[in-house]
Amino acid sequence: MKKNHQLLRLFAAFFKIGLFTFGGGYAMIPLIHREAVETHQWISDEEMLDVLAISEATPGPVSINSATFIGYRVAGFWGAASATLGVALPSFLIIAVLSLFIMQYQRFTWLTWVFDGIRAGVVVLILNAVIKLGKQVPRTNFVAIVILIDFLAASFFNVSVILLLVLSGAAGVVRQLVTARRNPEAAGGDGK
Repeated sequence: MKKNHQLLRLFAAFFKIGLFTFGGGYAMIPLIHREAVETHQWISDEEMLDVLAISEATPGPVSINSATFIGYRVAGFWGAASATLGVALPSFLIIAVLSLFIMQYQRFTWLTWVFDGIRAGVVVLILNAVIKLGKQVPRTNFVAIVILIDFLAASFFNVSVILLLVLSGAAGVVRQLVTARRNPEAAGGDGK
């Protein structure tokens, strides 16, 4: 019975996230953080960063991948299924209903204004997630350089985010190997 209760909690939490988030997967990050880390304590802040890295590096939307990973972590296969269904179902239902009416209401200018306001709010949600999760990132010169290079490459040179994640991970491994070779005692240090 306890497992069924946990599956229901996963479904309800991710259904709420899917229902009340506008703007796509990245806009869901602050809500996923609040539910999974702060409200239910299913994962830690550090694990949330890992979830986002894995979710971004694997095929599919960040929100679905995050829900699947967190659900699996909490209650195995059925937890993954419950969380994934929970986060995807609201979008499916809303799109199904909207598709019936969208052509009729396209001519209403106020609807465009509503979506303009929602888009502005989404930017704030994403920035909030960046600030909260950024506090968990190690404060080292190496990390600062990787963040700067990744930001510039993604923003100004349109480099694939997946390629940047792979290269950043490889840079981290190379850095650790070089550090370990130079000074075996410092290999696990702060990397300044």
